[in-house]
Amino acid sequence: MKKKGVIILVVVIVVAAGVWLWVGRGSKSNLSLATTQVTRGSISNSVTATGTVEPVTEVSVGTQVSGIIDHLYVDYNDVVKKGQLIAEMDKVNLQAELESAEAQLANSRTEFEYQQKNYARNKVLYEKGLISDSEYETATYNYEKAKSAYDQSQASMVKVKRNLEYATITSPIDGVVISRAVEEGQTVAAGFETPELFTIAADLTQMQVIADVDEADIGQVEEGQLVTFNVDAYPNDVFEGEVTQVRLEATVESNVVTYEVVISAHNPDLKLKPGLTANVTIYVLKKDNVLTVPAKALRFEPDVAQIAEMGITVEDAVPVRSGQQLVWVRVGDTLRSRAVTLGSSAVGQTEVLDGLSEGEEVVTGVTVHAVAEAAAVEQSPFMPGPPGSKNKGNKAKEE
Repeated sequence: MKKKGVIILVVVIVVAAGVWLWVGRGSKSNLSLATTQVTRGSISNSVTATGTVEPVTEVSVGTQVSGIIDHLYVDYNDVVKKGQLIAEMDKVNLQAELESAEAQLANSRTEFEYQQKNYARNKVLYEKGLISDSEYETATYNYEKAKSAYDQSQASMVKVKRNLEYATITSPIDGVVISRAVEEGQTVAAGFETPELFTIAADLTQMQVIADVDEADIGQVEEGQLVTFNVDAYPNDVFEGEVTQVRLEATVESNVVTYEVVISAHNPDLKLKPGLTANVTIYVLKKDNVLTVPAKALRFEPDVAQIAEMGITVEDAVPVRSGQQLVWVRVGDTLRSRAVTLGSSAVGQTEVLDGLSEGEEVVTGVTVHAVAEAAAVEQSPFMPGPPGSKNKGNKAKEE
């Protein structure tokens, strides 16, 4: 009898444990349709790049003659006008060259005038047969030689005068001095390259950004597209611009191919300074006030049996023409298909050109809700209680 009682006790414990695990921790699944309304909004796609802020017009001012910088009249950040004197070179040597050229010119003129008169006389005598051919040819030779020397002296005079003018350096444009490369007393040599003295930017209220766009994105970039960018100097400010040029020349660096894109940038507050690094966003697609649906709605295909569990009827799909796509619209307890014509796509959203109206409810998927049920099973007196507690059986046994 004792052995039979033990067996019964074990069976009761096993059954109670099974009921507790199966019923006490059971759950049920609730299904519902995930939907969203067709609304009007904006869609956009963008390309990111980095670039450098530069003046629209930037002129390097140099000198055509070698010599010593005698005076500098402007410095960094000075505002200059076109034709304003900004520097002078030492003119002593150039002035001496001018005086020498003037003397040479006077000498050449005198010789030319003499030989011209001599040629005229000999020509008359030769025509009358009073002088030989040799004498006439000599007179002609001396005249032409003197004429060539006189022309050469006149050309040298022009060159020397121009070099003297080059010693007076003026601004070629209205603008701001952003760079000065020389000091007073410094010697500059004009050889194969013109020495740079100043860099002048025309108008700092109109700047541009030269952005390097990756070859994978350059096909989407066009003139006239909206651009926003920021610089580290003003992290909280967003500047706007417009694509004005897409340059065809490619730049290859570390096997990475990029193309330069020129972006206009208004700078009325003069915050943007030449050389700043800009983080650029080019909006290659931007449309406002268009009907949009989520991309998930275009991928949804209803499972008729599953949706029937929710008490919703699925109508047969309508035929789809070329260039169209199906979406499913919920109307009360019915799912109806719509053939829609799509436009541009952005991240997560697609433009709807035809087939849907604002406010309609499109289905994006099925949601499964797992709801835990509390177990309402009486605990067996023989089941072990939670850790740290004592059950009734143990209490009875202790008593």
